[in-house]
Amino acid sequence: MLESCIEMASTHGAEPDAEDAAETEETIYEEVMPCDRMELSQRLAVEELITTEASYVHNIQLCVSDIRAHLQKKQLPELDLEGLFSNTDDILHVSRRFLKGLEATAIQEHEQLHCISALFQEFKEEMETVYKIYCASYEHALLLVESYRKDPRLQEEILETLNATVPHTGASDLSFFLVMPVQRVTKYPLLLGKILENTPTSASAYVALQAAVRAMAQVNANINEYKRRREVATKYNKAEHLTLRDRFARLNTHSIAKKTTRLSRLLMHEAGIVAKTEDKEYDDLEEKFQCVVSSVAMLKENVASYLGHLEVFLLSTPHKRDLQIDEGPAQQYRCFAEYLHCTVFPEFKRRLDRLVCQPLCSLSDMLVGPQQLIKKRLDKLLDYEEIQERKSEMGSVTYDEEAAMNTYLAINALLVAELPRFNQVALQILGQILCSLSMLQRDLAAQVLHQAEKELEQMPHGRMPLPGFWKMVEDTLKQSGAQLHTFCRTFETVMPSPVTQPLNPAEERKVLSLVSKHGPDKLYQVTSNISGSKDLDLTLQRGQIVALLQSVDTKGNKSRWLVDAGGPRGFVPAGKLQPYCPVQRQQPGMQMPALESGTERRRHSYALPEAPRPQVATFTPAFQVVAGFSFAARSPQEVSLQAGQPVVVLEPHDKKGSKEWSLVDVNGQRGYVPSSYLVTIPAQEPLGWSLPV
Repeated sequence: MLESCIEMASTHGAEPDAEDAAETEETIYEEVMPCDRMELSQRLAVEELITTEASYVHNIQLCVSDIRAHLQKKQLPELDLEGLFSNTDDILHVSRRFLKGLEATAIQEHEQLHCISALFQEFKEEMETVYKIYCASYEHALLLVESYRKDPRLQEEILETLNATVPHTGASDLSFFLVMPVQRVTKYPLLLGKILENTPTSASAYVALQAAVRAMAQVNANINEYKRRREVATKYNKAEHLTLRDRFARLNTHSIAKKTTRLSRLLMHEAGIVAKTEDKEYDDLEEKFQCVVSSVAMLKENVASYLGHLEVFLLSTPHKRDLQIDEGPAQQYRCFAEYLHCTVFPEFKRRLDRLVCQPLCSLSDMLVGPQQLIKKRLDKLLDYEEIQERKSEMGSVTYDEEAAMNTYLAINALLVAELPRFNQVALQILGQILCSLSMLQRDLAAQVLHQAEKELEQMPHGRMPLPGFWKMVEDTLKQSGAQLHTFCRTFETVMPSPVTQPLNPAEERKVLSLVSKHGPDKLYQVTSNISGSKDLDLTLQRGQIVALLQSVDTKGNKSRWLVDAGGPRGFVPAGKLQPYCPVQRQQPGMQMPALESGTERRRHSYALPEAPRPQVATFTPAFQVVAGFSFAARSPQEVSLQAGQPVVVLEPHDKKGSKEWSLVDVNGQRGYVPSSYLVTIPAQEPLGWSLPV
């Protein structure tokens, strides 16, 4: 009779109503002997566990396969499906396997309770893993549902989906399905407890059922603790971008006192006055995390630098200038350069952005939250140590202090639990990004090489043997060198002899000082303007005279020299200096009274002084001023110039002091010319020491 009653209960329906089940159970109890009621209740509890699990899996399957798939087809950008359904796929996968195991226990008549207990022990870790993620994001999903209710269009789309996929449930909202995983995981201890209540303490499965009940209760406790940690982390892991005014607005007596206490605690840590709380496990995890952070930042910087250098390298100048060459190797190279810059590089840049830059930026954004949490952990650790010290002295703490201690423990436990997986995933993503970068570089090199080989085949010497090709290159270079030498000699013949400019008195005194300190062989002239960009670098103008102090900087770099600029001392690029060749001449002011009396003075008549007086040598820079462009005089005050004609600058400004015009002497004619038409160039020949005339 007991078996027939159980069969009637099991065939009552896939999803029995609670009242019907109660009535059925009450009827059965009236028909059986009191000694059999416990066994019947036990079997009904087992049947309830299996049937409700099957119904639960069916509903989750509808949620994933029908509802979510239908919403995905609508392609509503405002709908956050990932936030709504979270990890329901993982829950469905675990629940299917768990249901299959439960159904398999039905054939184990005498060992069914042992099998059910062992099954819960087997799945407890997987259940905790999947359900804690879902439960932690459940509040966020409810907020999304509430926001969609306020949007008539979205709410209409959701209702249309529910009516089309699950009309038999009568659900008017997604929360009907979203709450099911939360309810199910909390119901497992109750279902097991009901089986345990109807199991005699003398039964062999009683101890196993007790362990299963404790295991599922611990799973729910761990899920609640994880959820609490996540709530604390969500509060602190957001990067706040506050203005200075906002920061001052947040200051109050409590916050100032708290920050002062933290700072003093930190200083005592650094000074060794108080011991710092050590956590070897956390310290190792944080060190690995900081290594990932620095690696991501360095890779971002290197990729940006690499892309810029590559663009400059491929930006060849021939295709930007009008070479006026319609055929030949030069034209082929021009086409090749245009192809690289206009076709190959844009495609490479697009792929690099999609496969490297975007994932790298996403990874960098992922690091912000843990960084904020690590920073907040340090603040809470200082509070925790202070409260612990006060607790050891006074024996008790306030409610707020207890909450602060729990906050630190929650943040620390969350970081210790989550950082290992985060570091692992971040390193995997970083490795994939590096692989993508390597593949892109390989593809770029192959594409450029393929195009270069195609261009080479079209050149007249493309199939020439290598020794013959190098011989041809050598002969061509020799021929070009001879032509260039002939051109230079012709140019020197046509160009007039250079005219050196005298130094002004201030420059002359500075050069004399440098010669007296360092000697003429240490003098150098600046060939182009120098703008100092580092510490101890000098900023000099073209034509200035300096003295070499040391031909190497403090790091042994021979391309950066230490010089004396007649006062300031510093480093300049060695490539912008050339040896200065001074010209000694007698100053005109050293004339002595003439031998003949009268108003006339003869130019080279000097009386020997009673005591010999030292001659003062002055020096002129080894450069000349020439006309960079031709200029036609438009008034008697101006003078005409021919391009390349040497001039002597008398005054670098006009009578009003404007530097746009300069007073010059051209072949004995004086007049004004535009200052921008004048060019200073180095002298073509080194000017050695000369004797006075």
